[in-house]
Amino acid sequence: MMSCPRLSDSPNQGAVNGQRRGLAPGQSLDGPQPSPLTSPLLNDGGCTRTDDEDEVRRKRFPTDKAYFIAKELLTTERTYLKDLEVITMSFQNSVGKDEATPESLRNSISSNFEPLHKFHTSFLREVEQRLALWEGRSNAHIKGDYQRIGDVMLKNIQGIKQMTVHLQRHSEVLLELERACRASRRVEALCRDFELQKVCYLPLNVFLLRPLHRLMHYKQILERLCKHYPPTHQDFRDSRAALADVSEMVAQLHCPMIKMENFQKLLELKKDLVGIDNLAIPGREFIRLGCLSKLSGKGLQQRMFFLFNDVLLYTSRGMTTANQFKVHGQLPLYGMTIRESEDEWGVPHSFTLSGQRSSVVVAASSVSEMEKWMEDIKMAIDLAEKCNGPSSNPVLAGSPQENKSSEDPTLDQESEDDLSASRTSLQRQEAHRGNTTVHVCWHRNTSVSMLDFSIAVENQLSGNLLRKFKNSNGWQKLWVVFTNFSLFFYKTYQDDYPLASLPLLGYSVTIPSENENIHKDYVFKLHFKSHVYYFRSESEYTFERWMEVIRSATSSTSRTRFLSRKEPHPY
Repeated sequence: MMSCPRLSDSPNQGAVNGQRRGLAPGQSLDGPQPSPLTSPLLNDGGCTRTDDEDEVRRKRFPTDKAYFIAKELLTTERTYLKDLEVITMSFQNSVGKDEATPESLRNSISSNFEPLHKFHTSFLREVEQRLALWEGRSNAHIKGDYQRIGDVMLKNIQGIKQMTVHLQRHSEVLLELERACRASRRVEALCRDFELQKVCYLPLNVFLLRPLHRLMHYKQILERLCKHYPPTHQDFRDSRAALADVSEMVAQLHCPMIKMENFQKLLELKKDLVGIDNLAIPGREFIRLGCLSKLSGKGLQQRMFFLFNDVLLYTSRGMTTANQFKVHGQLPLYGMTIRESEDEWGVPHSFTLSGQRSSVVVAASSVSEMEKWMEDIKMAIDLAEKCNGPSSNPVLAGSPQENKSSEDPTLDQESEDDLSASRTSLQRQEAHRGNTTVHVCWHRNTSVSMLDFSIAVENQLSGNLLRKFKNSNGWQKLWVVFTNFSLFFYKTYQDDYPLASLPLLGYSVTIPSENENIHKDYVFKLHFKSHVYYFRSESEYTFERWMEVIRSATSSTSRTRFLSRKEPHPY
């Protein structure tokens, strides 16, 4: 098979040797884009490379695995710095200058995030310079062995250790922002409007957690380096010392990070739900959200369920402009029982939840989904029995009965194919942020747990990939960021916001078969129903890394398997 070309980081990569694949009419990266719920880009145009160019590029760059590990540090650091700029530049320019924004919030953001941005700007510059020397693209006259990265990481990890005080205060920033939104409708509206800007491609609070998550990425990169190097390698000692330092920081900040992630998730879910006054209360922990079909007098109705450590909510998607989910009822977990009931009702993958005042029969979309829900609900019931007792914090303002008038079997039954055909999906995205996990789970009829979110923040990746549609010939070069269960597509890493995104929940990732006639190395395939995409990476290492992180989003991890390789989780 012919080898895949190495991908450069230059902003514009044209065709060479006289070959260029033109775009069909209307097929432009700058043209209108489809919904992030369905497709990365409308066009299937792009440039192609010749095999001669592949060979030239292959000979030009290093092949050592350590080089590709170092390049992962480079590519992910570029994305991390852009994410910091969402807070230090875009958010502060948009919200921080408004007189309604409390001075304490402005000071908290500037004092804790601006030093980090300044530091990582310098860190990124050092990594770029080292990779350029490693590749031999510049400063070739400078003598020295630059085929290492551990020394650069050790120096900068030690620098980050000096800034631990800023990392410890990030929970204060999150709390300060939430207090400001509760106290002022003006500030709440400013934040909501900012989240609708293209630059804010994730929920705003996620960016506040990025510095803590970045420490885990450094730890993973250094673990790979130390595993790759023999103890006699000149870079091993620096890499091991850097790993020890960053591991100490990760352990020190682990508990505050877990608490912040849970609080952030409660705040995010609060925006997606209608009928909840006090979701983010002390002691409440999010466990799982997703689709189940609820059995009623009119048959099975698609519902979104939200499981916490004290209550289970069930909702339907409302008809509001924000497409929020309307709460129909709550089932306190204290005193609840759960049992499989497929034989009783004749409904596949069904189980019955019996509370002290009511019972609900629900059905999952598959055996695996049923098992995940039942496992988490049983665990939550046990916790409620042992720790909480009867909840003294009702989720809803009162205990409304389910709104029977909304039990319409046609309510909100929108499939992935419906989304594909829709040409108003971008307008819908502007209203409700189409990349939120809740809406993706609704359309894909699946679920996600807090454990999945915990794994997702560890599995983030950036870099250049070549992308091809099922029925196209050319490969298009894109800068791709994987985070929050989604691929985000840019022209180059310098872009301030993605062109489009592809949520991966429900997708499968495989290697193309022979009859698909790809004939290139390092290619993986993504497909969901009729949606098929091929992606080419630059090396065996990057191919394996993309497969690894994407599988973390497309294959939900069971609690048992997760806990077998992790420290005990507070949930």
